[in-house]
Amino acid sequence: MDLNKILLPVDFPNPSPGMIHQAVFLARHFHSEIILLHVVPPLNYPTGMLESGHELTARDLHAEIIQRAQKELDESLRSELDGIAVKRLLRRGDPAKEIARMARDEKVGLIVMSTHGRGALYRFLLGSVATKVLHDSDCPVWVTAHVEQAPAREWTLHNVLCAVDLNSHSLTTVSQAAQVAAEFGARLTLLHVTSSVETFGPGGSLVDPVWKEKIVGFATKEIVELQRNAGTHAEVIIESGDVHEALNRAAAQTEADLLVIGHLPSGGHLGENGSGYGIIRQSRIPVLSVLGPQNRV
Repeated sequence: MDLNKILLPVDFPNPSPGMIHQAVFLARHFHSEIILLHVVPPLNYPTGMLESGHELTARDLHAEIIQRAQKELDESLRSELDGIAVKRLLRRGDPAKEIARMARDEKVGLIVMSTHGRGALYRFLLGSVATKVLHDSDCPVWVTAHVEQAPAREWTLHNVLCAVDLNSHSLTTVSQAAQVAAEFGARLTLLHVTSSVETFGPGGSLVDPVWKEKIVGFATKEIVELQRNAGTHAEVIIESGDVHEALNRAAAQTEADLLVIGHLPSGGHLGENGSGYGIIRQSRIPVLSVLGPQNRV
């Protein structure tokens, strides 16, 4: 894992405490530099009013917003980032594009961001901004589950859960999840979610045992071969049905601190049919979206 630089996009006045906490944890472990990035989006109205009541032109108002943002960026998170090398950058433009561009320009090893927040940058993060960042970035993206309050205890990494699709990039996903687990001495568990094994009729739902045996047996054989190629000996959980529910159940069962997912090269970090972002949005634990070999630059 090349984590010399971690890109941390922040919003004001309330950056996600969980996001900050986990970025600091990773930076201290890997002795990384944190690039603290704040993006001021374009104004969507021609004139505005400041607290003093003076009417301003759009240019004046935008200049005032940028000045205030620069001050907040310069003064924010001083105690939380004490002892860590920090570069503070302010950019103007589309937040998603600027985050992806900064990741490429600075050659960062990881982007750490939250699922949502209260300010302008993350106001629509559950929609287009997160989707664009995950799709356009050329490095892994660590997305934290948003919490309103600072964590009650120091975040640690003891258990890693890796979602396996059994596609052509599963070997890369499992290998990288194994690297993360080994780095922190964590337990690794692999999870595969099959299609539903239930049939529905007038009497309700019924599990077809023959179909279940076939589909689970096939997945089991594939995962054995996958682990042989990856050199891992992780515990395996095979579920069926709704992917998001299965992942959250497995995360609770294994007391996972991190979920690792992969993706198809044509879909960025969004995964097959866009389900990767759905996983990220509904996960109750941090999600690390890792890149397949064809995505690396």
